[in-house]
Amino acid sequence: MGATVDWLRTTTPGLLVLCGLAIAVLLFAIIKVKLEPFIALLLTGLGLALAAGLPVSKIVGTAIKPGDSLLETGFGGILGHIAVIIGLGTVLGAILERSGGADVLTGKLLGIFGEKGAPVAMGLLGLIFGIPVFFDIGIFVLAPLIYVAAKRGGRSLVLYAMPMLAGLSMTHAFLPPHPGPVALGGLLGVSLGWLIIMGFVCGLPGFVAAGIVWGTYIGKRVRVEVPAEFLVRPEVESAVKGEGPGTATKPETTRIETRPPAVGLIGGIIAIPLVLILGATFGSQWLAKDSQLLQVLTFLGTPAVALLIAVLVAFYLLGVRRGSSVQELSTLTAESLKPVGMLLLVVGAGAFFGKIISATGIGTALADTMSAAGLPVIVLAYIISCGLRIAQGSATVAIVTTGGIVAPLVTGHGYSQMAIALIAMAIAAGSIILSHVNDGGFWIISKYFNLTVKQTLQTWTVLETVLSVVSFAVAAVLFAIVS
Repeated sequence: MGATVDWLRTTTPGLLVLCGLAIAVLLFAIIKVKLEPFIALLLTGLGLALAAGLPVSKIVGTAIKPGDSLLETGFGGILGHIAVIIGLGTVLGAILERSGGADVLTGKLLGIFGEKGAPVAMGLLGLIFGIPVFFDIGIFVLAPLIYVAAKRGGRSLVLYAMPMLAGLSMTHAFLPPHPGPVALGGLLGVSLGWLIIMGFVCGLPGFVAAGIVWGTYIGKRVRVEVPAEFLVRPEVESAVKGEGPGTATKPETTRIETRPPAVGLIGGIIAIPLVLILGATFGSQWLAKDSQLLQVLTFLGTPAVALLIAVLVAFYLLGVRRGSSVQELSTLTAESLKPVGMLLLVVGAGAFFGKIISATGIGTALADTMSAAGLPVIVLAYIISCGLRIAQGSATVAIVTTGGIVAPLVTGHGYSQMAIALIAMAIAAGSIILSHVNDGGFWIISKYFNLTVKQTLQTWTVLETVLSVVSFAVAAVLFAIVS
């Protein structure tokens, strides 16, 4: 018995078995037993930690000092990053929807692309907005538009959400200024210019295959309605034809002014956080570190600050100036934040579960095993990145860790900048494969788009895998040609 336990805790195959069992138990508890995901994640994470032999002090800390524990850092690490952003993004979406701005913008897009082209419109929206902003911020800002489009179109929420998510995911994984690709530039010694070029070359075919082709296919087969609580007010059929916002309202949120806001105004408000974040990103590359302007750009471009500014501007231009009182805006804020509590708990628990898996050492063990396999460098880079992603859930962690492992195999071997950029794309592609229950983004998408765990696996997990495989295939073919 002791030998079996030791094998499970100390060998790569044993750790794989242990983590595989934990994930199977988690899925069974959520899908079959119908246990609330927050509770299931917490219980399974604690059970895996104990089974893996992690010290109790590391799992939960001590009575005197619990702050350094996996429990608190797992929850706190992700919530410290997203809690304020989720809250402000939700409020910004609420005021856009409440004012009719989301209706106007969605109606404009549907007018350009037509009802049949709505998924393409949503995909391009995610692709464009995803370049300057992080994946999760893009979801928080764009989700209200997806809700309205799905409600007005009368079709599954999945049909509209998947293309947008594919656009956001592609830009996050493959393009600077996102942290993973930028880190690869430094680790592998390749210019950001080549990374941007190869990011588009490899990522766009994956985006089309995953977002447009797969998104359209699965969106017709998985029916998901937009819950009433996702919308601040009921919608009517008029906006399906691009006639402007509906007029049906809840008594407590009656619109003071029914005239719809201009599309340019809505676009400008949405652009505020994007421009501020982009300014901080490029300012950090172009300006001296002690520059006063850089300090200003960094402060204003911090996602929480940028979104707060956008919310205040929206409150004034779409609320106060159009006849709403501060009290009405406060009521709107409270209403919009009601569904956020459980979302934060589930995302935090998912991050804790991923932290436990990472602490077992399975990621390091997999990387060491793969690096000794003698495969072509681009295939090796992809497989290691895939293994790390599946094992611990974070795309950025998978990218940075794989980049460090592969860098010695790349430097000094005479590869061109284009070839190295393609190796970087293979790493990026591997980092997004098979998003599942140990990925915080999995739970954000599940809760934001009203998906069960099974539906999230059927839609989002497959989408990420298609995006990964197609993008890697393009990178591998080009690498074979140029190397």
